[in-house]
Amino acid sequence: MYDDIKRKLIERGVPEDEVAFIHDAESEVKKKELFAKVRSGKVRVLIGSTQKLGAGTNIQDRLIALHHLDVPWRPRDLTQREGRIKRRGNMNPLVHVFRYVTESTFDSYLYQTVEKKQQFIGQIMTSKSPARTCDDVDEAALSYAEVKALCAGDPRIKERMELEVDVAKLQVMQASHRSQQYDLEDKLRKYFPQEQQRLEWRIEGIQRDMATLAANPLPKDEYRIELLGQRFDERKAAGVVLLKECKNVKVYTTVPVGEYRGLKLFVKYQNLLSNVQIVLKGAVEYAFDASDSDIGNIARLDNALERLPEELSKAQASLENVKQQMESAKSEVGRPFPQEQELKDKLARIVKLEVELKMEHSSPETMHRETVPAQRISETVAL
Repeated sequence: MYDDIKRKLIERGVPEDEVAFIHDAESEVKKKELFAKVRSGKVRVLIGSTQKLGAGTNIQDRLIALHHLDVPWRPRDLTQREGRIKRRGNMNPLVHVFRYVTESTFDSYLYQTVEKKQQFIGQIMTSKSPARTCDDVDEAALSYAEVKALCAGDPRIKERMELEVDVAKLQVMQASHRSQQYDLEDKLRKYFPQEQQRLEWRIEGIQRDMATLAANPLPKDEYRIELLGQRFDERKAAGVVLLKECKNVKVYTTVPVGEYRGLKLFVKYQNLLSNVQIVLKGAVEYAFDASDSDIGNIARLDNALERLPEELSKAQASLENVKQQMESAKSEVGRPFPQEQELKDKLARIVKLEVELKMEHSSPETMHRETVPAQRISETVAL
């Protein structure tokens, strides 16, 4: 085919020395010389395979057109081919990419296969995940009847291809629906009851702690906190002691350091990846990261206690949300897949088409039918 293309180019007026084959450059030195001629314009037409003229070929300087004469088996092959011309350094602001296909042949199936593979690749690379698995298709996957029908332009093959795409989408939706049903059942059995109980406990605990704070107010214009068994009346002095405890606490330990307004006070260093925390504990724990400032830590203690009404509102809102989700899950669980009948109908149609194709292939009349000569691929151009 290479020789045929070259002969036709010469017949149309292209000088023979301006047409080259990549496989004629048998060494790296000859390749560099050939590529230099292409970049300079001395070689105007270069013909080669994806493997030999793909990745690593830098000839883009003057390229104006790329011609796909066949359909590769992988999406990346098309990417590598077009990467030779759609490339930085090309002096042409506009380039042309031609794809040649022959109507009613295997080309359409190959392009569909490449498209299907690219869809799966795109889902992985973009984190879009309607599909979790896919089956690769190789040359032996089609029956002889299907190949024959493709060459004869049988519309049933196109219908079957379209049905297979639809069925694949519906099966993904069906699997997603089934997974959602399992998830809802699991949440109704475990998550929602446990989360409701946890939030109810937290709400009750915050309310009790707020009552404790109300019973232990700070005297007006005074300050009082107990640290390491001593009572401190000044914020600065208390802050120095608390900061020292924060700096001395060892990893993986929680150390009791005192009491403030009826709540226990701790310093915690959970692990090497976390910050040292100061913890106020009543019926519920309230933790925050320690500061490097002595006065700052005392201020953070008061800020944490002032936020208790806000914490209570958040917990109440979360509890209401969990209850609504539970009621919604109860109404959704057990609901059948809405496109179940459509999926069954299309699967049945695929089976019927397969039977028809196999029967026609084994029919004596079709065994002796005269075959249609193949068209030249260059005669049918899809831009």
